[in-house]
Amino acid sequence: MMQKNNVASPSQTLVSRLNDLLGSQARDVHLSPTLCQVVPMYFSPKPKGILTWLAGDEPSNAPALHEPMPRVHLPPQLCTEMKPGGTKMTKLKNGVRIASENSHSPISTVGVYIDSGSVHESPNVAGVSHLLERMAFKSTSNRSHFRLVRDVEAIGGHVMANASREQMSCTADSIKTYMPHMVELLVDCVRNSMCYNSEVHDQLVRVKAETGEIVNNPQRILLEALHSAGYAGALGQPLLAPEASLHKLNEEVLCNFVSQNYTAGRIALAASGCDHDELLQIAEPLLSDMCGSGPPTPPATEYVGGDWRQAAESPKTNIALAFEIPGGWRNEKDSFAVTVLQTLLGGGGSFSAGGPGKGMYSRLYSQVLNKYEQVQSFTAFNCIYNQPGIFCIHATSGSEFVPHLVDLATKEFIAVATPGEVTEAEIQRAKNMTISAVLMNLESSVVVTEDIGRQILTYGNRKPVAEFIHGVQSLTLADLSRVAQKIIFTPLTMASWGDVTQVPRYDQVANRFS
Repeated sequence: MMQKNNVASPSQTLVSRLNDLLGSQARDVHLSPTLCQVVPMYFSPKPKGILTWLAGDEPSNAPALHEPMPRVHLPPQLCTEMKPGGTKMTKLKNGVRIASENSHSPISTVGVYIDSGSVHESPNVAGVSHLLERMAFKSTSNRSHFRLVRDVEAIGGHVMANASREQMSCTADSIKTYMPHMVELLVDCVRNSMCYNSEVHDQLVRVKAETGEIVNNPQRILLEALHSAGYAGALGQPLLAPEASLHKLNEEVLCNFVSQNYTAGRIALAASGCDHDELLQIAEPLLSDMCGSGPPTPPATEYVGGDWRQAAESPKTNIALAFEIPGGWRNEKDSFAVTVLQTLLGGGGSFSAGGPGKGMYSRLYSQVLNKYEQVQSFTAFNCIYNQPGIFCIHATSGSEFVPHLVDLATKEFIAVATPGEVTEAEIQRAKNMTISAVLMNLESSVVVTEDIGRQILTYGNRKPVAEFIHGVQSLTLADLSRVAQKIIFTPLTMASWGDVTQVPRYDQVANRFS
């Protein structure tokens, strides 16, 4: 007679191993004293099997969820009057302004912002700011270009430079530990740039190639054209270095421009994600010996309007209509209204509305892009400066549809300036989208640093975000209609590129806004 083997089945083995594991875990659990103060221990019977582990077979002695737990010592409540850290600013005796805003981010961003741009260039050396942007992190009197690159790589940093029509910026970010290194490196690049002939020549070649590639970016072409046709004076000068001026740019021209414009009263050091006292302790010895006058006298600029068109071998026609924004950033209430008007008009491309919630409900998308398949893009944008600015609609279509395209842009400009054409719901949506876009952008330390630096150069201090939100929320339909009327009553500026044979005459379009 065969004897039966006592071999456990696989399922029994699994249950046994789970019981042993759970039992050992129950024996080895130890709660820290801190945890015991907050959450008291409730002992339950030792699990007897996998089903007990999953569902439990005995009622727990813990109180119901709607009852307070006994012997629980809650931590003290946070103060309800806590406020976010504001921007702190210190002005040195020589006029340099140092400002910062602390945060809990592990990243620290530092930027040097200079009140200098293409508006400060003389016409015979146009393009200096563009070239200085490319020369921003080259050799200094303390570092070769190779060493500078290695210094940034060694700490995992990131550097960038940007030239605009009114300001120049050099920015760096890294983890907070290396913030002092970034401050010293930025100041060294701004104050001690050598502008060697070999490096200048190399960057001139790159600038020439960059200028030649602009033909692949019609929107950039039209933006430059709107400034050259619409302005007489400083803002009419090109931001991109024109090819005709490249042979005039050299080491001497760059050094003279820097010595005249990179002065103490025109420099702001901004930072986010660092303690202000620590930043001041590092930056003050590096900047306190700079000399120079205060902010420059605003260069003469007059908005006159005009027409610019360039034929190109393209089956499409790009056209832009623009008007002046009187007052610029320093007319704060109107600048708030212009920002909301841009969001209200919105627009985008025929294949994209700019992302969920960004353009689909805007007027240009719902009234134009959603109805006319011939329109490939239809977008509103603005360029605001310290005193004036321009508000523009850029559109693209086939050449045969261009006359109708101009009619659509004209109609939308007039609609937002006509009382009763825009509903309260549209305005409220545009205000909400404007506020949310600003708040989301300010989650980036780079954007916060830029906002601090540029506001200090424009206003002399940084205005709280709550002030902007209140200004936007207080706008009414009458305010937006008033600002839109003020805009379209200025002279028209037109620019077109591509097949321009069907573009209407300037006077025909301008008379529609009379």
